[in-house]
Amino acid sequence: MQVLLEDENRSAATNLRAQQVILWSTPVVAAVLLVLLAAFPGFFPPMSPNLTATQVAEFYRDHTAMIRFSMVGFNLCGILIVPFFVLILARMQRMRGQSHIFAFSYLAAVVAGATLFALSDIFFGVAAFRPDRSADLIQLLNDLAWIFFIAPIGMLVAQFVLLALAIYFDDVRDPVFPRWVAHYSLVTAVLMAPSAGAAVFRNGPLAWNGVVSFWLRNIAFAVFVVVMFFVLRASYRREARESA
Repeated sequence: MQVLLEDENRSAATNLRAQQVILWSTPVVAAVLLVLLAAFPGFFPPMSPNLTATQVAEFYRDHTAMIRFSMVGFNLCGILIVPFFVLILARMQRMRGQSHIFAFSYLAAVVAGATLFALSDIFFGVAAFRPDRSADLIQLLNDLAWIFFIAPIGMLVAQFVLLALAIYFDDVRDPVFPRWVAHYSLVTAVLMAPSAGAAVFRNGPLAWNGVVSFWLRNIAFAVFVVVMFFVLRASYRREARESA
């Protein structure tokens, strides 16, 4: 019996170390993604939905190399942010006050979000693949890329809501995450939800280059990742102390 307990303790310690390695790799992944974001000339400032087909085609012809570089980088590295959200999933599975339905649904939302992000990369890349094609086709691909990147917000909102619900249903006597994380997650969902309007509006704050749809959406998401990094770090430190 003692041997089995020792094996179980070693396995738990190894699993904890592996998750901590993933956690501490997140800042490196985030730095790479920030470099790629800065490398794409259409993000700072974000392209206007009101550009004519000729203007869009000229943009892709003038910046072909940097667009290709940034999109190849996103295709290679963008998926590396997913393990960070899987760490949140692993913490959700440790919550005792609810079934794992929230965790499994959270995983489905993460996978859907990563898929849509990858599709937006592909559309940007295809638009730059043949910059000599007709301006109307390049504009169509550009529209698809931006709308896929900004407008499909449902899976992200679902992530924040599911995390909040899991925390609310957790054992209040020994919660995995502090209760304020649930409140903050819901606030983030509310801040990001209006960007769904990017599929409809071409002017104003809800357009894909607007203050709400582009800046508020992306900044709220980035800040959430930073906050959850420190929340996860505190959770792992607590578990390590309890294991010791």
